Amino acid sequence: MSVPHVAVSALTHQGVLRDHNEDSVVMGPWTACASVTDTPATLFFPIAAPLLVAVADGVGGHPAGDVASGMVAQELSRAGRTLTDEASVRAALDACNQSVYDAGMRDAERTGMGTTIAGIVVDETTVRVFNVGDSRVYAVDEHGLERLSTDDNPPLTPGQTHTSVLTQMLGGYAGDRRINSHVSSRQRADNCRYLVCTDGLSDVVSDDAIASVMARGRGAEAAYELWRMAMEAGGPDNITIAVVKPAEA
Repeated sequence: MSVPHVAVSALTHQGVLRDHNEDSVVMGPWTACASVTDTPATLFFPIAAPLLVAVADGVGGHPAGDVASGMVAQELSRAGRTLTDEASVRAALDACNQSVYDAGMRDAERTGMGTTIAGIVVDETTVRVFNVGDSRVYAVDEHGLERLSTDDNPPLTPGQTHTSVLTQMLGGYAGDRRINSHVSSRQRADNCRYLVCTDGLSDVVSDDAIASVMARGRGAEAAYELWRMAMEAGGPDNITIAVVKPAEA
């Protein structure tokens, strides 16, 4: 009897204008923290146990964003197999939030560091979607592209297409603040693929363009094409992309 499995193709890059990368990515037990790749890596995972895929974006204008995103990526990676329901996902995000604050209290140069987080946990029957901040999760199937995450940004003014202002993140302040994480569940379907990305992609590449790429390419091909489009759009921010799909899709 075969074990269901999924393929994850991920890429993380500093972009055109930034001199270093403050993003991190999690693929099951594997993490890439503040590193740079210009070709996607593809890993295959059985999903007999929950599989976590997530991206974290260290918040610009705050100290040590790369440290915050790396801490959260590594902590979630260690917790991944225990994330069996929405309550456990919320508890893990609360613990990450506290860890970022605790690290800031131990080192004054890191006080106020913060990061966004977005991702999915896949098991044999369910996909749990979560985010804090404005990194995103999309689903794509025969019906098109659907945004599953909720941006933690203030309302846009007329003419605005995006904003860097966040209404919540993990850490990010001098004193502890609780988070209200966005967590939801949906049935896993073999014909549905997922895109998890930081705003270095979604701020400069439209949902329509993302939908077109995801419809044409799969896995590493789609991840690479989306990164290339973000770079050609000026690459003003760090770019991290993970495409998740059942092996059959």
